Amino acid sequence: MSFLELKNITKVYPNGTKAINETSLNIEYGEFMVFVGPSGCGKSTLLRMIAGLEDITEGEIDLDGKTINKIDPSERDVAMVFQNYALYPHMNVYKNLSYGLKNRGESKENIDNKVKEVAELLEIKEYLQRKPAQLSGGQRQRVAMGRAIVRNPKVFLFDEPLSNLDAKLRGQVRIEIKKLQQSMNVTSVFVTHDQVEAMTLGDRLAVINNGVIEQLGTPIEVYEKPASKFVGEFIGSPQMNFVNGAINNNNFESSSFKLNKDLNIDNASVVLGFRAEDLNLKEEGEISLTIDIIEKLGSDSIIYGRDKDGQSICYKESGNTKLEVGEIINISLDVDAVHIFDEKTGKRLN
Repeated sequence: MSFLELKNITKVYPNGTKAINETSLNIEYGEFMVFVGPSGCGKSTLLRMIAGLEDITEGEIDLDGKTINKIDPSERDVAMVFQNYALYPHMNVYKNLSYGLKNRGESKENIDNKVKEVAELLEIKEYLQRKPAQLSGGQRQRVAMGRAIVRNPKVFLFDEPLSNLDAKLRGQVRIEIKKLQQSMNVTSVFVTHDQVEAMTLGDRLAVINNGVIEQLGTPIEVYEKPASKFVGEFIGSPQMNFVNGAINNNNFESSSFKLNKDLNIDNASVVLGFRAEDLNLKEEGEISLTIDIIEKLGSDSIIYGRDKDGQSICYKESGNTKLEVGEIINISLDVDAVHIFDEKTGKRLN
């Protein structure tokens, strides 16, 4: 039996909008699960249903062997970290951290010990007498996490907690969250639309689209073998390349190039997917590319161009490239790294 189990969860709002559609998911004890997907896909709604902040239309949520559908949020033994920190502005850090414990009737000595322990863990001990307005964004996010940790819950729920931080702080706090989760071994569910956060934080990813989990797997599984065109498009940076074509005699053909590989797929209209790192500069390469833009990133260069049909294709080259905008190059595709998707359904075929 899984530690946290979602059984055929559905959420329908009064206006008829179906935010979550018959979603089932098992999360193991100590696992770091990431819900990832675009804005409006239903990932935060699903998280809030676990927390008890959204009603469940149909289905069941079990935590540690107990159904929690009808249990009040305050009694579910989960702690949530919000995007906007949700700190009490009139209270100092110490009081923010201790507020939940005080409401639970814990002794002053026990509260003091827990608050100081968590403050030490998160390196916010020197800020205990400050109010939230006197803290930076990163410090406020640490306090928000501390308020969750001090309760010692069964599950941590993170609702896009890094969205309000700048790029440098996002990276720092992301590492801190992962280290904390590993050291505490607390079951955690993290919501994000940022695929870099998803890939670096999660033990497993649930890629959500229109209220449905399109794929569930480890970050590497999802990256290397996306179950659908949507997953291939959403996970990975730069975005996966797509070329429309057809399978004829088990080989892929588009109007601009052919792929000589026995794909063992029945004749069908398909979309060929391939990543920028699976292309190589080669004189006899099957794809002719006119360069439009070059992004020089130091360790890598990202080249954006168009094939003979004007189809956009992105190619990655190590180091500081010598190529120039307007240049026409030939690139070769690693045929063992291609992804074939059904043109109508978007489902993976190979």
